[in-house]
Parts: sequence; structure tokens; C-alpha cells
Amino acid sequence: QVQLVESGGGLVQPGGSLRLSCAASGTIFIINAMNWYRQAPGKQRELVAGMASGGSTNYGDSVKGRFTISRDNAKNTVYLQMNSLKPEDTAVYYCNVRGRSLTGSFDSWGQGTQVTVSS
Repeated sequence: QVQLVESGGGLVQPGGSLRLSCAASGTIFIINAMNWYRQAPGKQRELVAGMASGGSTNYGDSVKGRFTISRDNAKNTVYLQMNSLKPEDTAVYYCNVRGRSLTGSFDSWGQGTQVTVSS
């Protein structure tokens, strides 16, 4: 079983920055995709950023140019650098990792970390 542990959320003023981390643990053979989603109160969960196994990335329109997804393969960790934060970025952020482990394919989610952008 692959487990994800997120960290890095918190309260930040508009225009500020935060970096989220998500570490995957377990017997992982291959990671096919690492993604960040977010869900604001009363809204559906949306994709913020994603990275495929080959390194290609994609971003939600609302965060392009402000957020950057990256990963450390040796640590099975994915990061989300968030700059120029806006109040509308306030949400619970979830990481999602898909791949194959000792027990087969997995599609794991983190517990979520709160990001609040407010003055």
C-alpha cells in the first residue's frame, strides 16, 4: 500500500509564496503521474498541476505562470511551488500519485493540506 504525506500548507498574505510537499512511501516500482488538486468550499475538486513520468507538466489555467510542480525521484516526493498567491487560491490541496507497487497498480491520495491566502 502506498501512502502519501503532505506538508507545507498554511496562512499567507496575498502576493506571498508557499511550497507544498508530498512524500510517497511504500514499495513503489514505478510512478506514472504525480498531481496536485485543490478543493475550495462549495466547489468541485480541480486539477492544479500534474507531472507525467517523462517529466511533462500541465497546469490549470488559473495557476499558469504562478505555480510550478517538480519532483525528486530519489525521494518519491512531489512539490508545488506557489508564488503570487491570490485569495482565490484558498483551498485544501491534495496530492495524487499513480503507479505500480508491489501489490499492483495504485492511485493514492494525500490527506490534504489547507492553504489560506488572506490579509
